[in-house]
Parts: sequence; C-alpha cells; structure tokens
Amino acid sequence: FEDMDMDYPTESDEPTVETADALADKLKDLINFDGLENRYVELPRLNLEDVIVPNNDIHKGCDGQWVDSIEFNKKFDADQNIFEDVDAEYVQFKKEAQKEVNYLVKEFECKKAADSYARATTARTGVLDCSKLHTYKHNEDLFKKVTTLADGKNHGLVFILDWSGSMHYVLKDTVKQLYNLIWFCRKVNIPFEVYAFTQEYPLVKYDDECKEMRRTTPYTPKDNIAQVSDGFSLMNFFSSKVNAKTLDYQLKNIWRVTQSIMGHGYHSTVQDVRMYGHSCRFRTPLGLNLSGTPLNETIVALHQILPKFKKENKLQKVQCVILTDGEAQPLRFHKEVQREWDDVPYLGTSYFGCNTFLRDRSLGKTYSFSSMDNYSDMTDILLENLRDKFQDMNFVGIRIVENRDAGQFVRRYTGYEGDYYEKVMKEWRKDKAFSIKNSGYHRYFGLSSKMLNSDTQFDPNHDATKAQIKRDFIKSLKGKKMNKKILSEFIELVA
Repeated sequence: FEDMDMDYPTESDEPTVETADALADKLKDLINFDGLENRYVELPRLNLEDVIVPNNDIHKGCDGQWVDSIEFNKKFDADQNIFEDVDAEYVQFKKEAQKEVNYLVKEFECKKAADSYARATTARTGVLDCSKLHTYKHNEDLFKKVTTLADGKNHGLVFILDWSGSMHYVLKDTVKQLYNLIWFCRKVNIPFEVYAFTQEYPLVKYDDECKEMRRTTPYTPKDNIAQVSDGFSLMNFFSSKVNAKTLDYQLKNIWRVTQSIMGHGYHSTVQDVRMYGHSCRFRTPLGLNLSGTPLNETIVALHQILPKFKKENKLQKVQCVILTDGEAQPLRFHKEVQREWDDVPYLGTSYFGCNTFLRDRSLGKTYSFSSMDNYSDMTDILLENLRDKFQDMNFVGIRIVENRDAGQFVRRYTGYEGDYYEKVMKEWRKDKAFSIKNSGYHRYFGLSSKMLNSDTQFDPNHDATKAQIKRDFIKSLKGKKMNKKILSEFIELVA
C-alpha cells in the first residue's frame, strides 16, 4: 500500500452548501429597509337596521312630497294636474316594454326547461310493458320506464341601483332597464329586492343618552376594520313582498322622482326639456337627491343582505345585479395611533395602500391591494372576496357607458391592445354593447346610453316612402338584435 498514490480529504476539501448560501443572499436582496409594516384589514359586520331605509318609509316620503307639491301649485293653477305628463309617460313606457319583458320570460323558461331535461333520469318501474312481450326471445328489457325531470331551482334577484350624482345623464335610461328586469321577475314569480345606495338619506334614530335624533354607526369601529361612512344608506325602493297594485304605484313614484331630478337642471334628451321645461313643478322628496358613490360600502353590506335574502325566501339560486355608471369612492380603514398629547391611542383612519391586505378569517384568505392603480381595482378586490364567500351566487354588473368613455372603460380590463381588446371594441362598434368576463363580476355588461334611449320600434309614418320604410325597418332590426344578444347572455347567467 505504500506505493499507492492516494489522496486523503483535508479540511479545505469539505463540501460547501452553495444552493442554500445563494438562496440566503437572494433573500437579503429582497429586504426593503424603507418599507412599511403590513396591515391586515377586515370588513365589519353591519347592523342592517342602521343601513337599510325600509320600503314603506321611502314611499311615505314620496306621498308627503306629492301632497305638498300639489298644494303649492294650486296657488298658481288650481285645475292643473302636475303629474299628468310624467304619469302618462310611465304608462306608455310600461306598454312598450312588454315585448322586451316577454322576450326575457321566453328565454328564461326555455333555459329552465333545457336544464331540467339535461338532468332528467330514466328508471324501470317494475311493471311489464305488454307491448314488448313478443320480443322476449331477444330483448331482456320488458319493463315500463319512467322519466323523472329534476325540480326547477328557486331563483331570487337582488338589484343595486347607483343613485350618485354622475347618474343624472343616464338616470332615466338606467331606471328603464331596471323596470324591465323587475317586470320580468314579477312575471316569472321570482322574489326580488331593489336597493339604491346613497349618502343623502337622513336615516336617524333617537339616542337615549344624548336625548336627540342622531345617525347610528352601523358597526363598532376598531383598529384594522374597514370604515363604512355614517352617511351611507341603502334605500329599499322595490320589493316582491308587496302586491301588484302597490308595486305599480311605487314604480310610478320613483319614475316621478327621476323626472324631478332631471327637471331641476338635469336633462338627458331634448324631448325632456321640451316636455318639462327647466323647472319641474314637483320637488324631489327629502333624502332622494343624488349623492356620492358608496358602491364599496354596498358590497360590504351585501355580506349580510344576500344570505338573509336567500334564507327568508328559501331560495336555491341567488343573483346580484349592480346597475352603475362609474367608479366607487375608495374605502378607508380604522387605525390606532399614539399621539404625544393623548394617554390612550387615538382611533383615526387611513387609506388602503400597497402594504394593506384584506383578510377574511372565515375563508382563511387574504387579498392584496399592492397592485391597486385606481378606484375600480378596490371594487374588483371586494367583489372577488364576495364571490369566494358565496360561490353559489352570480354577480352581474351593468354599466351604462357614454360613447366617448367606452374605449377607456374597456382598456381597464383588456389592456391598450391585443386580440381581446379588439374583439370587445368590435362588438361595441357593431352593437353598442359588450360583455367583459375578467372583471370582479362574473359578467360585466356595457350598454350605450344613447342606444338605450333610442326607439327601436318599427312604426313608420302613413305617408312614408318605400325608402323611408325600408330604412326605419333596418334600423329597428339593429336595435332589437343588440337588445336580444345582451338579454340572452343575461338570462344564461340568471337561469
């Protein structure tokens, strides 16, 4: 063995853990010494009694305002019916809307029937089928069969209506779309609730301690809890709990409110100005003026509203439809800070930022706001949490878009170029409507305010030429095509 040349390991030849060292070095590079401490914020559980304005209170306020307006106008013209024109307009619209409502009903029933047959089961009854007895030598199946159709699902719809100041240009058009959906629900016997979000309604209660009427905070403010403004309310405009006659009167009430808002400086069409002038003869009821956009606060409230609605009506399938025209105002969260002049921490507020996370303990999940570039991103994150919480529900957005704003809105979800952007914009240019599938909603529909306000009925003049009749007919078909396409896609979601 002396002649063998053997290399024995020395201390310098010990193996090194290069992968672990490289990982440690890279982790050091990720440390941000200028960063802020992460904040984990949770949504508050709201007391709905301090948020929702009851349906009956809304329409009592309307009734009182109409009486006051009638008495005031009697001083100038005792015989004039100040609601004659606006009520006639409502009746006319209701009549014209029946074709669209009937189309919705037809699509819904077809979808339900197809779904039932898809889930049909066939089984033997155990009773011999005498018509097959002669085939006993080559047929083993001699028993009668029965086909059982699965029971239809109990549906329900919750509508959220944007009652913000920016809605004044498209308020009537949005209300028209809402009314179509309400009449559809009524015809197919679907329970529904309609809420309009606002910061204008004075929802106050008597405070025993202060001995005065005050607005009650609908939750207990705590450190790292999202803030919901004290002025936030949800006005329960309509409900399926009332009978048909009451519902029709309430629909007429909100139609009048819409006109009173437009008649005091807001006009969506020249026809409105000609009919009502620049000053409406009846005032907007207290609390029903347009205000801010507490859409994010509304999404927080939906965490209590949706399961309550589902339980009360014993429903299997619930859909939430939000009709809006713009972005929500951002939420803040409560934050404790120790000020030098205070003995105890002061509970202030702060905006959500890159170091803020939404935490849902019931799901064991967090949501990052680090990539939030604009206010709409916060709404999408809150909607994502809502979808995770209620996975058996669909959330549908209906956005009323001015023609000049369509491109900017679409780019928010598709980017500035690419196949998806071109596809959506091509759909918009052709139909003045589109649907986006990658937002916080399951489906986000964009509808042109101009198209919604246009008349697509084929009703040519008696003295029209053949060319004029042909042009009017083609124009009406284009409008109906756009309506049916969007309505069919909507029904596919809710059926």
